[in-house]
Amino acid sequence: MVIRTEAVQFKADQKLIDFIEKKFSKLEQFFDRITNVTVYMRLENSGQVKDKVVEVKMDVPGDVIFVKETNKTFEESIERISDILKRKLIQYKERRRA
Repeated sequence: MVIRTEAVQFKADQKLIDFIEKKFSKLEQFFDRITNVTVYMRLENSGQVKDKVVEVKMDVPGDVIFVKETNKTFEESIERISDILKRKLIQYKERRRA
């Protein structure tokens, strides 16, 4: 599995990139045929507060799973996306068996 991280209009620090790789590498426990994971991170100005937007595109054989989450921190968004992807991978695996 290849994990690509893209930060739009800012430079992501190594600690954040390591956190992303750690979280998404755990998803291989649920489905081992994930080919690519692309993580897009960007800042969104909505009034006075800057929201952090994380979009994840995961390529699995025959399908693409896409999840978008907006939160106050990148870490919190990534935590939620990781949980959502875990559920979606389990559903995908069940559909393939049927």
